[in-house]
Amino acid sequence: MQLGAFLMPAHPASRSLRDGHFHDLDTLEYLDRIGFAEAWIGEHYMMPAEPCPSPDLLIAQAFLRTRHIRLAPGAFMLPFHHPAELAHRICMLDHISDGRLMIGIGASGTVLDLEMFDIDHRAGVHREMTAESIEIMTRFWESEGPFEYRGRFWTVRRPADQPEKATGYHLKPLQKPYPPIGVTGLSASSPTLRLAGENGWLPISFCFTPQYLHTHWAMVEEGAQRRGRAAPSRADWRVSRPFFVAETDEEAWRRSVGGEMGRYFREDYLPMLKGNNALGLMKHHPDVPDSDVTVDYVAKHCWITGSPETVADRIAEMQELSGGFGTLHVMCFDHLDELEPTRESHARLAGIAASTFA
Repeated sequence: MQLGAFLMPAHPASRSLRDGHFHDLDTLEYLDRIGFAEAWIGEHYMMPAEPCPSPDLLIAQAFLRTRHIRLAPGAFMLPFHHPAELAHRICMLDHISDGRLMIGIGASGTVLDLEMFDIDHRAGVHREMTAESIEIMTRFWESEGPFEYRGRFWTVRRPADQPEKATGYHLKPLQKPYPPIGVTGLSASSPTLRLAGENGWLPISFCFTPQYLHTHWAMVEEGAQRRGRAAPSRADWRVSRPFFVAETDEEAWRRSVGGEMGRYFREDYLPMLKGNNALGLMKHHPDVPDSDVTVDYVAKHCWITGSPETVADRIAEMQELSGGFGTLHVMCFDHLDELEPTRESHARLAGIAASTFA
């Protein structure tokens, strides 16, 4: 089992955009030093608690300050980008990375983001746009000559080269045919993860209630079977979850529930889920009333906190319930005011992964 990270990135309102950005950059550099294999960076617009509209800005800088860790937008929200322009940006980023780039793609589930771009999410237009966009981008990356693509949302062309004018299509990814593509799933039996199986993409599960984690892999396998693909490898499956590791269970609880991690859930994440009638994602049983879904509740049922021994046992339980996965993602939160204990938590988790789940 490898260890990775998922950064929303989340920051308190008191954190300036500049300070938050450099804190994220410093965190990625630290994760590289302690042996994390990869990190994924979110893209959001209308979410003040997760202020990162352009993950490739952070990723490009991080590639210059790291040596081994693989990095990915998690994800580029494809309806918000022209696919010809984004295909070129990804090519350039892949070369800057020297082949350490992965690409997360998504349709966006943030209503205000979709409304800002005037996308009819109620009719599922954002999902149709996502499918068309990735088809266009891969067409560019795999093309060997001119083409025209006329879609519902975009018409694009690779014009014929004009060497006499010193112009022509020339940017191709460093990785062939293009960087690995990943998609995330959150709900039970997530249809997004079926797409991962259908297309051979990397599946990433947001895991708050591990009781349904096995349904995620079932969807990956179902998607592969639909397209007649070989069964995917569980080594490619990523699972993301909040963690905090301390010397004792009591200290881990105090630092997580009483720290920035707890504040983020209390003031930002849980209110956002409640406003979208999505608190069920946090419930270990559907009969749990919404009023019971507090920070203490999610810390008990959705996070993994505790001593190294407790955390190792709960990771083993996740592996057993899921049937096995290849990479464990730590959901990372702002910790600029709690630097030493949080960095020590990450280091302890890296030690658990190396000693117990190697």
